[in-house]
Amino acid sequence: MKSPLLSLPGAVPGEGPDEGVAAHYGDLFREQRTLADGSGFVDLSHRGVVTVSGADRLSWLHLLLTQHVQELPAGQATEALILSAHGHIEHALYIVDDGETTWAHVEPGSQGDLIAYLESMKFFYRVEIADRTEEYAVVHLPAGSITEAPEDTVVRETPHGRDLFLPRERLESFAETAGPPIGVLAYEALRVEAHRPRLGLETDHRTIPHELGWIGSAVHLQKGCYRGQETVARVHNLGKPPRRLVFLHLDGSEVKLPGHGAPIRLAADGEEGRQLGFVTSSARHHELGPIALALVKRNVPVDAELLADTTAAAQEVVVEP
Repeated sequence: MKSPLLSLPGAVPGEGPDEGVAAHYGDLFREQRTLADGSGFVDLSHRGVVTVSGADRLSWLHLLLTQHVQELPAGQATEALILSAHGHIEHALYIVDDGETTWAHVEPGSQGDLIAYLESMKFFYRVEIADRTEEYAVVHLPAGSITEAPEDTVVRETPHGRDLFLPRERLESFAETAGPPIGVLAYEALRVEAHRPRLGLETDHRTIPHELGWIGSAVHLQKGCYRGQETVARVHNLGKPPRRLVFLHLDGSEVKLPGHGAPIRLAADGEEGRQLGFVTSSARHHELGPIALALVKRNVPVDAELLADTTAAAQEVVVEP
């Protein structure tokens, strides 16, 4: 989905998973400061929107998701995962129920595979699944924003702000009154600062929830059976995920940020040392400078100086080893 807001003055298109919306509107650090101060809005209209309606929607989703949603109150936001039979993360859903329909936004382009899986699990349950991406655009308002959501807009409110499921035809008129537009690079920089994982960046084909700190926020350890639960329970009881998410402060003298997939090594071993992980996301932060998230082997010492590709990096623990 290509956003009409790419026609706004200064808009520079995003790349990779954020193609279709603006990366920035001409001043990355100003946009970050504006967002951190609780102003502006972020166009996330490239994200997929999926709804589940019907009398059995919450009890049915409860059987499939890692989160406890059977009695999810209307208006209460949550997030959940869908795992493979081996416990690897396949989908991440950002959810709210409006009392009649469960709404979720997901990574751009992933809604087709998600809906195919959900349809295969309907059986006799009274549920209707729909791809609403062409009808609704996701817009993010930061915590503290005084911008009001338009009428008939579904709102998902979290400590990080509000996600609006906005009728797509209202996107341009909303942008005229919602304050300055903020590019997705600013949104991503604050996500990295907050250590929040993102499917497809912090994950690969073998990532399990424990490695990213998704236990608790997206995985409920006391709920009933779901696909992949055996792996979740086993790793939780043993307390030894094979890898762990770390936050990196990068050497600010380097001009280029290490990209997604850049190797992580011990600084003491140099650039020819054994690879111990990889960079998942990197950003230039308006206060912290260059920062990143990385997935490293569990046994990497928590106080070790690292190399992210060729850039020196000091780590902070996100997931305990």
